[in-house]
Amino acid sequence: MKVVPLRLQPSDDLRLVLEAWMGAQQEQAGCVISAVGSLSLAQLRLAGATEARAIHGELEILSLSGTLSPDGAHLHIAIADSSGTAIGGHLCAGSLVRTTAELVVGLLPEWRFRRELDPATGHAELRISPGDLS
Repeated sequence: MKVVPLRLQPSDDLRLVLEAWMGAQQEQAGCVISAVGSLSLAQLRLAGATEARAIHGELEILSLSGTLSPDGAHLHIAIADSSGTAIGGHLCAGSLVRTTAELVVGLLPEWRFRRELDPATGHAELRISPGDLS
């Protein structure tokens, strides 16, 4: 595994920056190892929901995990508001960094991840195969 630290800036879209960054890598599979920072806007799709919910405020990133592929990501985030109330769900585009987001990402050169429509779930799900970058 190749480990890469990243730091995002205020107003960066957390999901879109991660997806764009992964798309620029030679490796075809990655994962989020750790993340801390803050958001001013979180777009979360909660369990069972079909639409994202916007949460505004001074939000702390408690956890971020998921898989990264050149054609998309599957990311879950837990955040807390200024009263300490926590909520989590699928991280959607439009989630904006407030002060910083500090991430450690693992790249997996021996694997290839891609998203394919799964008829059983109706979603683009992870397809895992051995990597062959030669």
